[in-house]
Amino acid sequence: MNIQELLDKAKDTLDNAKNTLGLEPQETEAGIYIPSTSSLKIAAPNKTNYDHTNYDNPYTGDKKIMMVCTEEQYMTMENGNKFDTGNHPVEMMVPLLHFKKAGFDVDVFTPTGEAVKVEQWAMPEDDDDVKQIYSEYESKFNNPNSIAGFVANDMADSDASDEYAAIFIPGGHGAMLGLPEDKNLGALLRWGHDNDLFTLAICHGPAALLAADLNSPDSSDEGNSERDFIFKGYKMVAFPTAMDKQMPKIGYLPGPMPWYFAEKLEDLGVTIDNKLASGQTHQDRKLISGDGPLAANDFGKMSAKALLKEFG
Repeated sequence: MNIQELLDKAKDTLDNAKNTLGLEPQETEAGIYIPSTSSLKIAAPNKTNYDHTNYDNPYTGDKKIMMVCTEEQYMTMENGNKFDTGNHPVEMMVPLLHFKKAGFDVDVFTPTGEAVKVEQWAMPEDDDDVKQIYSEYESKFNNPNSIAGFVANDMADSDASDEYAAIFIPGGHGAMLGLPEDKNLGALLRWGHDNDLFTLAICHGPAALLAADLNSPDSSDEGNSERDFIFKGYKMVAFPTAMDKQMPKIGYLPGPMPWYFAEKLEDLGVTIDNKLASGQTHQDRKLISGDGPLAANDFGKMSAKALLKEFG
């Protein structure tokens, strides 16, 4: 037996062991994968940590929250496999539960108004609160507002900034698809920052903040050279690159990711303040962040309390 045969045998043995342990990503269609059974048990429990916090003086005004979601579903990994992604339901719904309790309505937006994509495999099937709020918002997810339309038609209106209190970007790897390259989203984020709105981003949601470094849609320039990145000098927490690089080893991802957002934010002057996704949250001025699904409850609560302190 030559060296290549030994290597092939070792690989077969390892692949068989991964299958036995449930560490192989699950192929749902040709070339399209969801996480392995073992990684789902660890990373996508059937019940969330939503704690039913009640807010003594809920908001009674007209300001709403803009929820920016992805309309793209598949991330093509370095090896060509496609990851069936979208926005993570826990990172969407648990904050929505807190916003509702705190008295804030939420408008849903995608880049062009196409339906929101959701990581349905991460839906916590035993969590009635999450399933109920998902049902309430399902029509909005299927027929969202268009960021492009808002930027073109509404953003210049002097009353538009009075309509909203915050821009909320949930995670899921889908937040890395389309949003970071969307010039309309960049214009929206800069508008929100200039008008003193809160920016709320969790897990992979901060990837979308990269859009704020792009020029406006009506500019032909490649870079946003006329101003600094709006979050330069800020600290935040997000899903760590080091953990994303480990995810293929447990079959959560079907291969190495095509790029990593944290290092791009750091290149623009942002400090990512966490090494693990252990449920951490952080507020720096009007930027509120969370590091992953475990942070969804505290992130939602921190955001709701900050909004009530500002507008209550």
